[in-house]
Amino acid sequence: MSDIALRFANVHKSFGGAPALVDVSLEVRRGEFFGLVGENGAGKTTLIKCLLDFCEFDSGGIEIFGVSHRLTAARAPLAYLPERFNPPFYLTGRDFLQYILKLHRTPYDDAQVARMFNALDLDVAALAKPARAYSKGMTQKLGLAACLLSGKGLCVLDEPTGGLDPKARALLKRELTQLRNTRRTVFFTSHALADIEEMCDRMAILHEGRLRFAGSPDALQHRFGSRDLEQAFLACVAEPTAAA
Repeated sequence: MSDIALRFANVHKSFGGAPALVDVSLEVRRGEFFGLVGENGAGKTTLIKCLLDFCEFDSGGIEIFGVSHRLTAARAPLAYLPERFNPPFYLTGRDFLQYILKLHRTPYDDAQVARMFNALDLDVAALAKPARAYSKGMTQKLGLAACLLSGKGLCVLDEPTGGLDPKARALLKRELTQLRNTRRTVFFTSHALADIEEMCDRMAILHEGRLRFAGSPDALQHRFGSRDLEQAFLACVAEPTAAA
């Protein structure tokens, strides 16, 4: 398996003639925690949709562990959580996990599920409840549990902390950091720069569909002489396009 988990090569995508992604080139290494940040509409979710072959792009290429994303088999080592996760309302939490893990060809283990629910501060009793009875936070935790239990080498998470309270966010970050020991790769989008700074080896900034920066959070701060990541981010997106 390639040591490059994800490779985006000059990806260009337009909607009705308006560019959404402009020649985006980016690599994510195996075992890396990589954060993708940007304002609303910057192109983050569009890039993920291109990766998952949910939408066609105009030019460029994408590889997952060295395999073209156009091949269905390329997504075999990948687990995905969308930004707006809505499990089938009629399934119980247990039914949903059993179904998803079967798709991932991962056995359902009651003890592992209970451990994951406890780690995410989700009551195990919720396994017997239908998804329609879940709150927004519970629904998000269910989706996260499915991804983390999948055992896949790459987790693609679009705004994974959305809908989580401060305790749940802290528990999720603790659970994610434990994945480092297994060399699993995490590629996620976030509006919380504190999460990026705390968890990510490297990050990228998309602005108006263009890649403005790729490197470590420390490198971003050093580049703009900023004491915190927020000020460095603001300086980065304020740069003229040619300078960036």
